[in-house]
Amino acid sequence: MAGAGGRAIASATSESYAGRGSSTPSVGGRAEQTPRYTLGLLQTPHSSESTGACSSGGIRPGGSGGEGLVAGRVAGNSAVKPAASERGESYFGDKSSCVENANTLNLTSSSSLRGLNSTCIGKTPLSSGRSGCRSHTPLMGYSVTSSSAVSAHTVASVIVAVVEGRGLARGEVGMASIDLKNPEIILSQFADNTTYTKVITKLKILTPLEIIMSNTACDAGNTTKLFSLITEHFKNVTFTTVQRKYFNETKGLEYIEQLCASEFSTIFMEVQSKNGHTLLGVLNYTKTPGGSRRLRANILEPLVDAETINTRLDSVQELLQDEELFFGLQAVISKFLDTEQLLSVLVQIPKQDTVKTAESKITNLIYLKHTLELVEPLKAALRSCNTQLLKAYYNSLEDTRFGIILEKITSVINDDTRYTKGCLSMRTQKCYAVKPNINEFLDIARRTYTEIVDDIAGMITQLAEKYSLPMKTGFSSARGFFIQMNADCSTLPNGQLPSEFTKITKMKNTYSFTSADLIKMNERCQESLREIYHMTYLIVCKLLNEIYEHIHCLYKLSDIVSMLDMLLSFAHACTLSDYVRPEFTDTLAIKQGWHPILEKIAMEKPVSNNTYLTEGNNFVIITGPNMSGKSTYLKQIALCQIMAQIGSYVPAEYCSFRIAEQIFTRIGMDDDIETNASTFMKEMKEITYIIQNANDKSLIIIDELGRGTSAEEGIGICYAACEYLLNLKAFTLFATHFLELCHIDALYPNVENYHFQVQHVRSSAGNKEKIAYTYTLSKGYTEEKNYGLKAAEVSSLPSSIILDAKEITSHIAKQILHRQKSTPEMMKQRATYQLAMRLVQTARNSRLDPDSLRVYLKALKKKYEASCATPRKNDEQQ
Repeated sequence: MAGAGGRAIASATSESYAGRGSSTPSVGGRAEQTPRYTLGLLQTPHSSESTGACSSGGIRPGGSGGEGLVAGRVAGNSAVKPAASERGESYFGDKSSCVENANTLNLTSSSSLRGLNSTCIGKTPLSSGRSGCRSHTPLMGYSVTSSSAVSAHTVASVIVAVVEGRGLARGEVGMASIDLKNPEIILSQFADNTTYTKVITKLKILTPLEIIMSNTACDAGNTTKLFSLITEHFKNVTFTTVQRKYFNETKGLEYIEQLCASEFSTIFMEVQSKNGHTLLGVLNYTKTPGGSRRLRANILEPLVDAETINTRLDSVQELLQDEELFFGLQAVISKFLDTEQLLSVLVQIPKQDTVKTAESKITNLIYLKHTLELVEPLKAALRSCNTQLLKAYYNSLEDTRFGIILEKITSVINDDTRYTKGCLSMRTQKCYAVKPNINEFLDIARRTYTEIVDDIAGMITQLAEKYSLPMKTGFSSARGFFIQMNADCSTLPNGQLPSEFTKITKMKNTYSFTSADLIKMNERCQESLREIYHMTYLIVCKLLNEIYEHIHCLYKLSDIVSMLDMLLSFAHACTLSDYVRPEFTDTLAIKQGWHPILEKIAMEKPVSNNTYLTEGNNFVIITGPNMSGKSTYLKQIALCQIMAQIGSYVPAEYCSFRIAEQIFTRIGMDDDIETNASTFMKEMKEITYIIQNANDKSLIIIDELGRGTSAEEGIGICYAACEYLLNLKAFTLFATHFLELCHIDALYPNVENYHFQVQHVRSSAGNKEKIAYTYTLSKGYTEEKNYGLKAAEVSSLPSSIILDAKEITSHIAKQILHRQKSTPEMMKQRATYQLAMRLVQTARNSRLDPDSLRVYLKALKKKYEASCATPRKNDEQQ
């Protein structure tokens, strides 16, 4: 569930859908400098040679374990960009900058340089500012000093970028690789354990020439475990670090869109929506960070109080019915910043007063003013609401402390000071935040700053006139003021800028550069800013001390905003699909429910199925062949239960839920099969946890228990576990391939058998039969008892072995059936039990009028009599 956390990709790439929930960091977006590769050949930085264009490349989201692989190709020669030397220009704008960059990269041996001026294969952009981490491994950086390394590099031709998620996404790894001899990009994302076995194995398969990682992974004294393990296992591989900011999802997606041919556009769609393949992704239409955090916390810990849930559902229903209320609230909520984070930094006392601290405090006060100015519009949007929760929020916003704090702020801060986007715009807001005439020295410093900025603009205008070039003023937080110019190099004298300009960079036809005079003026500007920030900071600190006693109301505001944002998100999700409001009774009943995540992935409504569990039929055994839909159905039930208990509508025609105090799931995953022993131990730990913690109000979902050991032991463990859980009143759904388990219903009347139907279709030749999956749930256990034998029939096994296997299987099945066949007395007891439970349930929940109730009771009587007289379908067939 992507969440949260960062996402993982590498240069010119993004993520593949690996069927997992969390989210991890991405790599991409490194466009300022582009080292160029010539199919693994090594060239010096100033070589004028260049290879021909590569005919094709590719992007393939892939992975280890359970990840899907999708292949695609770069669109032929159109994806190839000529080398800088062919265009008569240096990539960095002038040749000296290329040499400077070579020095910073420790390019100490010309033979080790990999074609910095060669043809760019498939327009694959790699990072600027890459630096080798020499201190961590004997052979890091670009300098190769041992014969073993040289021989390894002769064979290796794969460059790999690796990144790990942070915070809650730790353990989620993203990887992107490109083979320079066969330019196909492979993207993968997968979860790994603390030993990072999957990462190491995948890297050993790839045999990389170079590994690119984030510089934060190898910070001195704070090296990550993943970095340490990789460097330990790959001592003769070049390591390069790039800034974490280059692991950027947005840029990565842009590069995928550029590089993929149109016939493989589905790759972009798959990668783009990967992090939405979770319940959080389905429901998350929040507009604020606080709303998103609240939604995630609710999914992880659903409510257990029906009254609270219904209060939320009432609010969602009103938002769905009142379009004006929905859009009015959404418009206001979307303007809120991260109120919770703002409060956290406002109450913190800095350890020392620095320029950065001062700037941060001023910024936060502007954010606070912006937030408080939204209270009145939020009240206005809620004024006409009718439901209990929304009314309570409206009343909370009547708190007079909001007005008191805002009044104190506006007595010092300019009325037109507000939160804006853009670093220069925000800098201006901070400089002129405090009203004039409060501090005379501050007013003087601001006049000085204004004069310097005007002088910078005037100087750039003069330079533009002097050289007759379309120069304009640019600004960034890192560089300060600089000169920007949109022009083709052919319009420049000798194809170069005048010599007085330095630090030249070029992106397409946009030049960025500066001059010695501009650098000095930037220094004066920064000095003036430091004075402004210091004096403003003193005024802000005094103001904050005055409002601290009233600040508690802001915690209430933070709670209101995040909750409203989540409720709006539920309503938004409901408008995109045919969800219905859930009811809460003592029954789990879902009519024609479907999988919400599958619907989003497939872009169409999946096959719908019914679900029915009561106190009298609280244990359901589900059978069916592999891939018939068992695991998907079990996940669907768990997701619907969670959606209902967080106050969301549910994907179904009708649904009723019993509040589950705990939801336990044991879902089999193909990619967690390492060895029988390890898998079996994992299963035992999971089922032990369920047995030790489940109670009568739990929802228990178990898929494929006992598969890590022999069939006899597996059946025994499943049978024993089922008998233990049958003593509880918990609702349990148990999917299994052990058909022997289905006969437990002869002993326990609260057990129901269901199976997923399949159809047998003969090929056009008529000599082979294959299974067509319907994904439809039906009563009774599956008739597909020997689908393992059917799979063997279509294989190349000798027919004599298959015949022997069929004979042995039939003999064993008859023996088991003879021992477990139901007697008429057992069938009567089961029918009596089910009738009693239906009567109890009717007495508790029935809303029928007397005539309808009489008809229903007569039908129950007929069903009871038929059950006592008629043998069960499956037994009769046997």
